[in-house]
Amino acid sequence: MPVTLTLTNIPDDLYERLTRSAELNHRTVGDQAVTTLESALPAQRPASGETLQRAYELRSELCDGQFPLEEIEAAKHAGRA
Repeated sequence: MPVTLTLTNIPDDLYERLTRSAELNHRTVGDQAVTTLESALPAQRPASGETLQRAYELRSELCDGQFPLEEIEAAKHAGRA
């Protein structure tokens, strides 16, 4: 659910930069502020347990997790000359 954020005491030069950036990107000042905050505050990384679980799931989907050694070696050396 979106919320409203009110900012006060923004330095003039910062507001001018935000306004100019919004104009250049064809956005409202509010939309530009949200975009800037999103890029400055990336989403939190998943917990390592979640990442590991996903890796196990993906691995199990790949040919029962089995790859012939010849295919692995060929893949490692592909494009090397």
